[in-house]
Amino acid sequence: MPSTLPEDPSLRRRLLVATALVAVLPFAFIYAFVFVANEVLLPLLESQGSGPYHGRVYVDPLFAVVVVAGGLALQAWKGPSVVLGSIGARRVDADEYPDLHARVTRLAQTADVDRPDVAVTHNDAPNAMAVRGPRGASVVVTTELLDVLDDRELEAVLAHEVSHLANDDATVMTVAWLLPTVTYYLAIAAAYVLYGMARTMGHGGDGDGGDGAAKALLVLFVTAVVTLAVSAMFWAASVLIHRVLSRYREYAADRGAAAITGDPTALASALRKLDDRMADVPDRDLRSLDGGAEALYVAPLEGRAFTDAELVSTDVFPATHPPTVDRIDRLRELAGELE
Repeated sequence: MPSTLPEDPSLRRRLLVATALVAVLPFAFIYAFVFVANEVLLPLLESQGSGPYHGRVYVDPLFAVVVVAGGLALQAWKGPSVVLGSIGARRVDADEYPDLHARVTRLAQTADVDRPDVAVTHNDAPNAMAVRGPRGASVVVTTELLDVLDDRELEAVLAHEVSHLANDDATVMTVAWLLPTVTYYLAIAAAYVLYGMARTMGHGGDGDGGDGAAKALLVLFVTAVVTLAVSAMFWAASVLIHRVLSRYREYAADRGAAAITGDPTALASALRKLDDRMADVPDRDLRSLDGGAEALYVAPLEGRAFTDAELVSTDVFPATHPPTVDRIDRLRELAGELE
């Protein structure tokens, strides 16, 4: 059966750029640390009486290729399972959720994609996502999504996720969240080291170690600052992937869902309902969907009222989705064109 999805050359171009960034940025990250080690850390150690260091830190390009390619392959292979595990989702069979399976199967046939697995997570936040790797794809829904949406709205949200699979952007996004998540946590770790040192020094914690302790603290301080700076820089660069792709892919999947179902207003209604309910979701349920997967959801986790700490996802990937009101307006315009 031919696909009902319209061609989108702009999405193709964005996918190519995002894929190139996913491949190139890890190499830049490795060699940035090599440069810093040679130009900052080793000279610092020598200035503090250590060394001299006649050699220099060196990473063989072939070794870097093997490491990066292996890491990306592992992320592509294990990424879907890691994402599902991080949000407590499990794959379910047709006996357990017959209607859900039937809907996903029918929509996949309409979009001319292989039938994905179906996974469900028990959560009071209504949301859905699609992930894909070499071993296949999965459409994931929360139990609350199944409870709050009517049949038309559920069909539209599932069609949105199937569109991500048909557009091939689910594969890129499943892999792309690794580097910004790693660099974010490296930056946070370095910041905690600096914070701990500041508290120690503030309480007179330099102790009786004398000159040796002062030198060690200086090296530790510079190492933490450099790690924080490099990690923050590459976190910002990694977020470019999501700026290039994540927002646009949501618009593309919205259009795809409208093409598959022929009912743009159903998705508009679903998005409005999800956005309205997000603020009332308990913190524990939002946190169980947290962990860097923000860009994969049909609805952002932003419309919420926290009682304490915020989500990691919204820090790692800020503003991954277009404003919901803009998506709804576009869908309503599309409905008018179809009429």
